[in-house]
This record gives sequence, C-alpha cells and structure tokens, in this order.
Amino acid sequence: MLVYILNRLAQSAIVLVLLSVVAFALVLLSGDPVSVMLPVHATEQDRLALEHEFGLDQPLGVQYFTFLGNVGHGDLGRSIKFDQPVLPLVISKLPLTLVLAITACAIAVLIGIPLGILTGVRPNGVGDVLGSVFALAFISVPSFWLGLILILFVGDYLRLLPVGGSGDVQHLILPALTLALPSIGLITRLTRSSVLGEIRQPYVTTARAKGLAAVHIEYGHVLRNAMIPTITVVALQFGALLAGSVIVETVFAWPGAGWLLMQGVFARDVPLVRAMVLITGAAFLLINLGVDLSYRYLDPRIRL
Repeated sequence: MLVYILNRLAQSAIVLVLLSVVAFALVLLSGDPVSVMLPVHATEQDRLALEHEFGLDQPLGVQYFTFLGNVGHGDLGRSIKFDQPVLPLVISKLPLTLVLAITACAIAVLIGIPLGILTGVRPNGVGDVLGSVFALAFISVPSFWLGLILILFVGDYLRLLPVGGSGDVQHLILPALTLALPSIGLITRLTRSSVLGEIRQPYVTTARAKGLAAVHIEYGHVLRNAMIPTITVVALQFGALLAGSVIVETVFAWPGAGWLLMQGVFARDVPLVRAMVLITGAAFLLINLGVDLSYRYLDPRIRL
C-alpha cells in the first residue's frame, strides 16, 4: 500500500510539473501582458522598465525556473487587476466555490444514485423510460442556458428566490441546482448501467432464492458492487464542478473562484489565470488519488 501511494505521488509530481509548463505558457499564448498594464501614453522606456520588473526581459528558461522557484515558496505572483498577491486572493474566494461545488455534488448524488438504481433494477419499465429521458435532458442542456431560464422563471416571474450574489441559503439554491443537473444525468446513466450489469450476476439470483428483501439486495449487495465506476465519476464530477463553476458563478454573480477567474480572463490578468490553472490541476490530482485509494475498501477483491 505504501509503495502504491509513493508511486502515485511521484506520478502526481510529474503531472504538476507538466501543468506548470502549461500555466507558464499562458503568458506566451495570451499576447503581451505588458501592453495591458501600460497606459496608452507610455513610452518605450516605461515598457522596458515594466518588463524588467516582471522579469519578462529574461530568457524563457530563466523565466520558467524563476516561476517554479516562486511557486515552491508559495508565491504565485501579483494580480494585475486587483494589485495584490494572487494566492491570498484566490484562497479568500475558494470557500464560496467549495460550498457551491459540495452542495451541487450532494444534490447530484442524492438524486442521481437512487434514480439510477430505480431505472436499473426495473429496465424498460415506466420508471426506466422516464428516468432515462430526464437524465439525457439534464446532460444535454447547457448550464448557462439553464441558469438563465431559472433566473427568468423562478427569480423574475415567480419571485421565489434571489438570482444573484451570495448570502444565506436562498442565494445558494439556484446556482447549486444549475450546476448539479448535468451531473445528475451523468450519475443516473452510469449507475443504471452498473446496476444492470450487476443485477444479472449469480449472487443476485442466490440472494433472491434465499428470500432476501428486494431493498436489501439492491442497496446492500448490488449497489456496493456497482459503486466503483460511480464513485470514480462522482469524484471526477466534483473536480469538474470546481472548474465548471466559472460559467454558473458568472451567470448568478456568485463571488467565488470561478467568478474571480472570469475577471482575470477579461482583464488578461496572467498571474491570476496561471494560479487558477495550477490550483485546479492540483485539486484534480488529489481527488484522483483519493478515489484510487478508496477502491480497496469498496471492493476487497481489488488489490492495489
């Protein structure tokens, strides 16, 4: 087990280095950041001074290793738009994004897994047809369009919930639901497929022959064996919700890390965008490691 964990950590370190290359390359792909920071009437001397201040007059190799050294010391640069260190700025916005992603993931799991079991244990029935139709609809509908429809109908027409900003639980409902619906469809479809594969196994026939209750068979035996692919997708969806909250946070003016990223993109704030890429990538790596370690406990037949 220890050897496996060390191997996975080594793989994660390699991926982080590759991710740092991508994040560093954002400076090159986004154009000249100095032209964004300088006023219109700036002189060539002003440009050279600013390039020297940010180290942009150095060779690319020197710039990259300087960037790595700063990241190793927890320095992700200074935001151009907000004129403050990037890391504290991102950390101050992360709790709101985590609350939104965790709530959306919980909604997706609490609805998607039972719906997937319901459609999987009784294939081709009315529940299966309706559940599959709703699941496909949830997957197909773009989040930004769904968010706008909820704003118009629930917020403007019915005036039941606030449609922007953060505050109490009421502000969380619409963005969390908008973020959760595509994940509900995906989890439902995957759980249904896994349950269909397990429901035909001999141990299910044996359990029924022993007279075990259907609920005990479905949730005590079938669900546990069908959970491995579902757990993988749920964990990856949580990472996707963290990264995919950008559009939802922008639509609902939810001031989290996704909203902050959009502000950085609009302002071509390279240090801020670069830091968000690194933090999101590191979060995905940690989630994947946790999922891999959970397999052994979900199914003892699996040996790492």
